[in-house]
Amino acid sequence: MPYRRLPNTDAARMRAMKKALKTSRELPPNRMAISPRSLVALQRFVPLFEQEILLQRQAFIFQQNRSGDYSEISRKARLYLTHFMRVMNMAIQRGELPPETREYYGLKKNDSSLPSLRTENELITRGQRIIEGEEQRIRDGGCPITNPTIAVVKVRFRSFLEFNSHNKSVAKRVRDYSFKAKGFREEADELILQIWNEIEGYFAHLPREIRLKECENHGVVYFYRKSEKIKQAISGDQLSVYYKKVG
Repeated sequence: MPYRRLPNTDAARMRAMKKALKTSRELPPNRMAISPRSLVALQRFVPLFEQEILLQRQAFIFQQNRSGDYSEISRKARLYLTHFMRVMNMAIQRGELPPETREYYGLKKNDSSLPSLRTENELITRGQRIIEGEEQRIRDGGCPITNPTIAVVKVRFRSFLEFNSHNKSVAKRVRDYSFKAKGFREEADELILQIWNEIEGYFAHLPREIRLKECENHGVVYFYRKSEKIKQAISGDQLSVYYKKVG
């Protein structure tokens, strides 16, 4: 005996609801397998569900398309900050700057290792400290470090900050759509379960082959176990006989 399986993807949910809606609209009221209340619920819910899933998909695709740009912009920001700190360390090694210069950037004066910029938080906090430290050092009368200058570094860093802020906004939008879509999916599952129960109840008195065929025509999905053989489809003549009886 085939068993019924409720849809578990958005596309399958949409197919099930649209099939039930289309078939019900094509039948006269006395031959509708679902209740008028369920029909109204389908007519209201289907376009809302379709729109919500579309918005979620569009937001996700937009986020994915921008991920490559974000990786490149953050890489450039790290690169310029790293090069700036290396130039500063080389100037100290040559005796052009005192070791105390490192303290402007939040580093120990005798530590020539580069600060970690691997994570997003490290890049933001360290980047801001390096830029502010260089600007303060110049205000205190120090000679600007060049190749790259802090002005060039700042351009790359601000570009990263702007992209980072926009990315977080997009990520929040995706999370909001996902949370909202989850509620819509739960409502869709409840509605599909309701109409499928109504459909199977409506055709429960019919012979097995006719019952399964009619339920499938209304969108109910059945699966056959491996040990079962799918029986030959019911012919159009058999359906004509059935409709003459109920017509």
